[in-house]
Amino acid sequence: MQPMQPVPPMPPGPAGSEGPKGILWAFVPFLTFGLGTPFSFLYAAIRRGSKNLGVTAAGYGIALAGCLALTSSDGVIPAAFGTMLTMTLWVAGTAHAFAVRSSVFPPEIPRNRINQHAIEVAKYRRTLREEARTLAAEDPALAHELRIGRPDAPRTYDDGGLVDVNHVPSDIIAALPGMDAELAERVVRVRETQGPFVSAEEMAVDADLPPDILTQLSEYSIFLP
Repeated sequence: MQPMQPVPPMPPGPAGSEGPKGILWAFVPFLTFGLGTPFSFLYAAIRRGSKNLGVTAAGYGIALAGCLALTSSDGVIPAAFGTMLTMTLWVAGTAHAFAVRSSVFPPEIPRNRINQHAIEVAKYRRTLREEARTLAAEDPALAHELRIGRPDAPRTYDDGGLVDVNHVPSDIIAALPGMDAELAERVVRVRETQGPFVSAEEMAVDADLPPDILTQLSEYSIFLP
């Protein structure tokens, strides 16, 4: 018996491209001494369709209006207090803008990188299926316990998308590539009258399935006793 090959780790998701996107927007509060903070966050709220950012923009607007009212007052103490609050708002607005910049301007992922990641995930899922098939061939009882090929049952083992045609209900079979509800019902009827299948080839012959779907069925189906 050959030892089972270790499953490679799940490929990480495609990373977004790093760059200065949104830097100018984040600098608006700093360059305008805080006066532009409400408007920059209002733009962010509209851009992202975010109510929270809209509330933030309104809050900065109210705070700014209060600061301007204090600094323009005749009293020395209110004016000084207003100036201090304006400086605080200036620094806080700038820091806040840089903190949320990545969510307002999320990194873009090049399409070719997304496609490459999809290929890596598909290969990883294929490896999981091969690993599950090997395990089922060596220890069918363990395969049943792990519920390999049983997406209709609660489980924690990831078999890469296999379907145990001998045990799943017809709606799961209908979801296999090339299958539909009518063909799945035909498979279930044959399974109930003739017993479990041993291969995709036998199932295709006994259930009179279209021959052009055999390759896809073989990739995703498994036949546990």
